[in-house]
Amino acid sequence: MLILGIESSCDETGIALYDSAEGLLAHALHSQVAMHAEYGGVVPELASRDHIRRVVPLLREAVGRAGRRLDEVDAVAYTRGPGLAGALLVGCAFAEALALALDKPTIPVHHLEGHLLSPLLSRDPPSFPFVALLVSGGHTQLMRVTGVGEYELLGETLDDAAGEAFDKSAKLLGLPYPGGALLSQLAEQGTPGIYELPRPMQHSGDLNFSFSGLKTAVLTLVREQDQPLTETFKADAARAFQEAIVEVLVKKSLKALKQTGLKQLVVAGGVGANKQLRATLDDEARRKRFRVYYPELEFCTDNGAMIALAGCLRLQAGSPSKPAGEFAVQPRWPLMDISGNGA
Repeated sequence: MLILGIESSCDETGIALYDSAEGLLAHALHSQVAMHAEYGGVVPELASRDHIRRVVPLLREAVGRAGRRLDEVDAVAYTRGPGLAGALLVGCAFAEALALALDKPTIPVHHLEGHLLSPLLSRDPPSFPFVALLVSGGHTQLMRVTGVGEYELLGETLDDAAGEAFDKSAKLLGLPYPGGALLSQLAEQGTPGIYELPRPMQHSGDLNFSFSGLKTAVLTLVREQDQPLTETFKADAARAFQEAIVEVLVKKSLKALKQTGLKQLVVAGGVGANKQLRATLDDEARRKRFRVYYPELEFCTDNGAMIALAGCLRLQAGSPSKPAGEFAVQPRWPLMDISGNGA
């Protein structure tokens, strides 16, 4: 079964071909980071227009790399939501039109399910069941994953997610867009222990998160400086911020493993690429004898491969595809809405 995957939820355009027998055949990706940097953040209208420009060349690139023909595709999977409405509509309309022309069915995919299942693209994938720490953009969630579409929410962010806190704190430190990744790089140059920041909800007794207070603590730290921010201060503050957020994510993940009795932890989403988070979890895994899995770094960001994979796994799990030509997007779409019942 050959699945074409199309991702266009925000500022990356991704196309991929996934074969149920051979695995990922090829994927092509374009990031709009350079375009949006001039504005200090994603401009939805510009994002939508750029998806229109990129989707056909990327399709040709992916199909060429895979050495397959479009008429060999068995179904077209695409991101239905959540995301920017205009950006989602570009991918959805293109996928539905292409599938209609090929006389193939379509598979609407939940963007977060794509991230959640992305570690299965690895050479050493996890098996079900496992605990998943999903840290992607505006989402920080802990879930028990029993199978494809079988998700139990264990805890989630009550306000700012981890990725949002990274981006907002980076802006407070005067870092350009995309700030979160730059803050992580800067933190590697900082000295541990110079500043002490709070660990929000670390001892809350549940598995929920709250990072707005941590962002406010960074703001207070910046305002306490009576001179322009030095590079040393920025690095030390970034280090303190990252240590705080990693400690909370790790402690809650360990609590989730203990609560469920499972021995496998999957980390997915953009923050899952954070080096300190990975190193700390790897140390804990060795000490406490559980296994931790991450997507390959190229699949931590939004990409078509995870959408093609999710579409394929959905079909294999018995979720129905639908005839091409009828489409709608869901910019706001809770992941739990699809649990146990197909997209």
